[in-house]
Amino acid sequence: MLGSGARAAVGRVWAPVVTRLARAGVTPDTVTVVGTLGAIVGAVALIAHGVLFWGAFTVTLFVLLDMLDGALARARGGGSAFGAVLDSVCDRAVDAAVFGALVWWFTGAGDDRLLALLALLGLTFGVLTSYIKARAEGVGIPCDVGLVERTERLILVLTGTGLTGLGIPYAVDVGLWLLVVGGAVTVAQRIVAVHRGARGRALTPTAPAP
Repeated sequence: MLGSGARAAVGRVWAPVVTRLARAGVTPDTVTVVGTLGAIVGAVALIAHGVLFWGAFTVTLFVLLDMLDGALARARGGGSAFGAVLDSVCDRAVDAAVFGALVWWFTGAGDDRLLALLALLGLTFGVLTSYIKARAEGVGIPCDVGLVERTERLILVLTGTGLTGLGIPYAVDVGLWLLVVGGAVTVAQRIVAVHRGARGRALTPTAPAP
């Protein structure tokens, strides 16, 4: 819903940085890995230990940095198949770190099992959302629908986490509830889209296995 617009806005802001990185010979894969590692460290070292505002802030910075990889690939003449796979894998790793850190905090010193459950559900719906699209496209069915995609997931969870860290009550509760409901709707939307797109199609032997 917001993904393409958000990336376009971030791309305009980072355009001068992209130009400098391209001239310096920095590769998109390097940017992807640095952004991923930074976000994971921020989640594990800060969010998991209850430093919610600075954890959310740190993760957000490195997620924005990770958005540079596509622009850098274009500036260098195009990306690679490996880079595309690496980017997707790293995105899933960051998602797991953020939600895992919240689960760790809320099942420990944060002491809120309901929020821990919501964080687990948010992660689960995020994985299902990505997996449905990957499997659908693997058999030739486009699947770009969805109320809550990765950008929206991160906005909801990081904004709620950060505001809670600033002392605003129930911010993370609201963010996680919206995420879970939106995630469930998105999974349903994609299943329906695949069902419609699969009418009259036969599964070919070359389709990738799960």
